[in-house]
Amino acid sequence: MEKAEQKLLFESGNEMAAYAAKQINYHVMGYYPITPSTQIAEYLDQMKADGEHTIALMPAEGEHSAAGICYGASTGGGRVFNATSANGLLYALEQLPVQSGTRMPMVLNIACRTVSGPLSIKGDHSDLMYTLNAGWIILFAESPQEVYDCNICALKIAEKLRLPVIVAFDGFFTSHQKRNCSVFASDETVQEFIGPVTDNPGALDTENPVTIGSYMNEPDILNNKYQLHLAMEKARTVIPEVFREYENLSGRRTDIIKSYQTEDAEILMFVLGSAYLTAKSAVDRLRAEGKKVGVFTLGVIRPFPSEEIALLCKNVRTVIIADRQDSYGANGGNMSLEIRAALQQKGLTPKVYSRIYGLGGRDFFEDDAVELFESCYKSDVPDFDYIGIYPGQTDYKPDPYFKPVTSSENPKLIECTEENGRVTVTGATVRDTTARPKRLAPGHGACPGCGIPVNVNLLLRGIEGNVVLLFQTGCGMVVTTGYPKTAFRVPYVHNLFQNGAATIAGLAKMYHQKQERGEMPKGDITFIMVSGDGGMDIGMGSALGTALRNDHVILFEYDNGGYMNTGYQLSYSTPMGAKSATSHLGSDQWGKDFFHKDMPRIMAATGMSYVATVAESDPADFIKKAAKAQHYAKNHGTAYIKCLSACPLNWGDKPNTERRVISAAVNSCYFPLYEVEQGCTRLSYDPEQKNKKIPVSDWLKLMGRTRHLCNEDYQQIRENIQREIDKRWIRLKAQAEHPIL
Repeated sequence: MEKAEQKLLFESGNEMAAYAAKQINYHVMGYYPITPSTQIAEYLDQMKADGEHTIALMPAEGEHSAAGICYGASTGGGRVFNATSANGLLYALEQLPVQSGTRMPMVLNIACRTVSGPLSIKGDHSDLMYTLNAGWIILFAESPQEVYDCNICALKIAEKLRLPVIVAFDGFFTSHQKRNCSVFASDETVQEFIGPVTDNPGALDTENPVTIGSYMNEPDILNNKYQLHLAMEKARTVIPEVFREYENLSGRRTDIIKSYQTEDAEILMFVLGSAYLTAKSAVDRLRAEGKKVGVFTLGVIRPFPSEEIALLCKNVRTVIIADRQDSYGANGGNMSLEIRAALQQKGLTPKVYSRIYGLGGRDFFEDDAVELFESCYKSDVPDFDYIGIYPGQTDYKPDPYFKPVTSSENPKLIECTEENGRVTVTGATVRDTTARPKRLAPGHGACPGCGIPVNVNLLLRGIEGNVVLLFQTGCGMVVTTGYPKTAFRVPYVHNLFQNGAATIAGLAKMYHQKQERGEMPKGDITFIMVSGDGGMDIGMGSALGTALRNDHVILFEYDNGGYMNTGYQLSYSTPMGAKSATSHLGSDQWGKDFFHKDMPRIMAATGMSYVATVAESDPADFIKKAAKAQHYAKNHGTAYIKCLSACPLNWGDKPNTERRVISAAVNSCYFPLYEVEQGCTRLSYDPEQKNKKIPVSDWLKLMGRTRHLCNEDYQQIRENIQREIDKRWIRLKAQAEHPIL
């Protein structure tokens, strides 16, 4: 095969994954943003806006649904693509065996990252190792160039075997670091290499209907899994064939196992991913000293290349296996366990050491690799150990940064009385509540003008007594809890986006259980979940479950209109037409293409006792509604409050204008202020009665993310937005005027 024309780019691994996907021109990509894989979807969206591909990009509300989108699309017989990382991968994990068990090919990129908790967004291999038993082919790319090459080979492998394929690479080390990369000059070259889509309409063939994913008993399920095993065994010949064919086309060799200076080596090191290049430098350094050392890595993890590893290690006296992940309690990470098994299976008996390194993205330097090699020459070396750890202080008792805010330090300021299904609040004035000490202390790392601390402190000004806070993942938790410091003066818990409401509900239930059993003194604690940055997209199911159970908690959403902690991708609360990193402007795209989610009405539909919207532009209303929410959470069940929270960095406005921007959102009725109390809707503020109602365009033009909508080119979009806002406002007024709605 003649080598095809190529061109040189200077790009990162994420960019190379997106570029390969664009050249393949997949049918569908279901995705959800998670660091460090998010850029893949961002780059594809930008190329989509510029008309460079026709992939249907489907933003899910979470990784589990993204995996479902991909599976559903693959049953239609087309080409499907996805990318994720870390806990996002784990959230989607139960979908992976469904994909492989029904033999639906697709390609999934994993920018490998530390699995929480505690929360860390840096790169190691702890997420990838959860996929080893999922029935997927797993390729591992050590460089941005290999990310590109593996992505092109992956789809061909997937379709030849009818198995899904993972392309994994190191988060941040490979995903974000730029390198010179060669790509095919023509998209057609890539598409010709892969070949036409197999004629397999699957679930779309109405003339020849099939059932996909039947219920099975044994022995059918046993035979199904055996067929999956046979496909994986067939991969041992298919993968090298595809790699060689690709080498003939590109001039670049991709191998199942890669090695350096191993021919006469006495000591071999194994590392996976980008650390291989570092270890090669260490080998050169030690070879110059006359030491016979070498290093190897894997380009394919599934099927596991046991034969190739055994052949490589047959004459060495020592193998040191460095894992960027631990299989806790097994005295080694997964690669240690599998390489040991491969050697034992072939009767090889070199001395094997296992070392855990680089967790949480800790750098791996040439000196570290040299030290690992040198340790193999010493006596009394443990078979298993961690490197790079530091000793802790077992007798250390940290001093609190702030004096805790408990009920004794918190003056009683507010009274709530309930009568005829409505709560009356007294004492919740802006002036009086300045006497309340702040539970979220100053000194956090939020951006200038960020609405999160403003809104959280306004909420807490309306809350009497003791408080326990739970923050879902997001800017709010990242900027306040950087270890070992905290900005909170009350108990605080973190959990992931998708499970915050359930977590705070479980904590509240434990409190009441311990009180009932006499294990805690009687008293009151208000339990509050704080969610934002798209957290009520991926976390909506958990929040609805909490509301339907009617757990005694407050759910507080600061809505900043996007996934801000991952760099501002669209969320379901992003305004229609707004530009973001996954809703670019271009010749073929005009920003987000669907309306923002009306979360308060969704929550009200659960029948919970109290739902309210608040805004920092009306602090007195904000504080009173917080007090009401506390009353309802204590006496009735779940309460929900939502505020519009400014994000100058991503909204494209200025920190000193945010209150005016929030006020304009209220006056345009984009964000109306109201409450649903015991099922009855009441307006808190009517801009029409105050003669302050403005067109929604007057709000849109205040922010860089939506200012383009005021241009004549976008008149139709602007008019659609105005009609939707008007419809929602008219419906809300009608409900407020009705005695039981």
